[in-house]
Amino acid sequence: MVETKTCSFTGKQIPPGTGMMYVKKTGQVLYFISSKAKKNFLLNRVPARTRWTDIAHSKRNK
Repeated sequence: MVETKTCSFTGKQIPPGTGMMYVKKTGQVLYFISSKAKKNFLLNRVPARTRWTDIAHSKRNK
């Protein structure tokens, strides 16, 4: 069975066969839906303050 992953930055579901996996030196595995999400993570941006993420939209609607 194919397992769906969740993007570590945006919170969106990643369809099987897409996205990218990033492994930190500590061994922590992170999944990203796009290079845009990965770049924003590496720039230490906060997903809740990034307008295009699902996390920011869910905070705004509450």
